[in-house]
Order: sequence, then structure tokens, then C-alpha cells
Amino acid sequence: MLHIIEHSLLDSLKLVPFLFLTYLSMECLEHKAGAKVQKIIGKAGKWGPVAGGILGAVPQCGFSAAASNLYAGRVITLGTLLAVFLSTSDEMLPILISEKAEPVLIGKILLLKVAIGMAGGFVIDLTMGRKRQQEHSHIREMCEQENCHCEEGIVRSAVNHTLRITFFILLITFLLNLVLHFGGEDMIAGLLRDRPIIGPMVAGLVGLIPNCASSVVITQLYLQGAMSFGTMMAGLLVGAGVGVLVLCRVNHDKRENLKIIGILYGFGVVAGMLIR
Repeated sequence: MLHIIEHSLLDSLKLVPFLFLTYLSMECLEHKAGAKVQKIIGKAGKWGPVAGGILGAVPQCGFSAAASNLYAGRVITLGTLLAVFLSTSDEMLPILISEKAEPVLIGKILLLKVAIGMAGGFVIDLTMGRKRQQEHSHIREMCEQENCHCEEGIVRSAVNHTLRITFFILLITFLLNLVLHFGGEDMIAGLLRDRPIIGPMVAGLVGLIPNCASSVVITQLYLQGAMSFGTMMAGLLVGAGVGVLVLCRVNHDKRENLKIIGILYGFGVVAGMLIR
């Protein structure tokens, strides 16, 4: 139990700098930069999936959490959010490096995740995502709903947001680590081994677990030969770290959140089925 508590604390606390900087940036955007910066971001928004795909590949899941907050504030498009989610590498890269995986394999996985993230983001923006960003920014509305006392300063407001989200992530991460500890990895491996259709679907469900445990389990199982490359990619593409968890916390449109999760799962699983 102490081991579970320790890992839950570490998984949650390492996100605090990302969360704080994101909230601080959003407060500055709303209170300092004003409408001019919003207009510039809106004009540059069609290239958002490119930046999202690249930033998402940075190790850990801080950018997926940041993207969720920015989307809730309607600063980025739905396509950009999806690009970040699909390309998020979370704990995958550190594990591959620590296990001395071939550089060619690491590069292949990262490039595929970035390329699929960008492609998925552009598809969503072209079909349904761009309209969301054309609305006015909802950062102020989100602040009011979170009761963050914006009028008392942007730093205090950012700290308030960060503490709320960190506590929420810590609670859920502890519960998820508890379930994974007693459920074990052997049961998951039995569901994924040599199953070209069911495997990616199950891996995608594992990827939806909103903390680093999913990327750890999927990467280790692949390195142990318990799943195919395509099955691994399905799980890693769907796995957005705590990004989905933060999205459900800060974006108050629950129906939209379910739709985003469904799109993420669909893109990741289909891509995993097509990859050999």
C-alpha cells in the first residue's frame, strides 16, 4: 500500500509545473493580452495540429493536461487537442530507453504517433473542429465556474486551479494504481496476445486508463513479446496520460467529453489495426 501511495504521489506531483504554467499562461492571455492575442491565435489555428502533434511527443503527459485546459478555454481547436492526445508519449520513451530498445524502433514509434496525431487533428478540424475555436474564448467562464478568484490576481488564480486539478488527479491515480496492482499484468497480456482485431480494441481500452500506468503496461508487454506492434500502437495512440482525466474535470460539457474520448479511441484502434 505504501508503494502504491508513493507512486500515486509522484505521478501526480510531477504534473504540477505543467499545470501551473498552463493556468498562468491562460490567465495572462485573458487578463493581459486581450482580444489581439486571441485574434492571432484564431488565425493561426489551422496549423494547430502540427504543433500539437510535435509537442505531444515530448515525454510525460504534461502537454496533454495542458491541451485539455487550453481546449476547455477554447484557445485551441478540437483537432489540435486530438493531435496532442494521439501523439502523447507519456512514460513510453523513458521505458524504451531504459530497456535499451533499438533507436530505429523508438524513432518509428515516435514518428508514427506524431504523423497519426497530425493527420487525425487535421481531419477533425476540417470536418467539425474549427467551428469550436471561432467562438469567443471561454477562459473567463471556466474560471467563474471553478470559483478561482481571478480578481485577486493571476498568480493566485493559477495556483487555485492547479491545486484543484492536482488533488483530483491524485485521488483518481491512487484508485487506478490500486486496481492495477491487484489485477496484475498477466490478465491483460492474455487478452492481447495474437489477437489482430480484439487485441487493438482491448489495448485501446487499456490506453484510456488516465495515468502513466497504461503506457507503462503496454510498452512493457510489447517488449516482452506479449503483443504485436500494431496492438501496441493502438494502446499508445489512445493513451493520452491524464489529459482525458483533466478534460473531464475542466470541460463541463459531458456529452462533448464522451464524444472526444470516442473519437480518440476510434482513431487509435483503427490505426493500430492497419499498422503491421
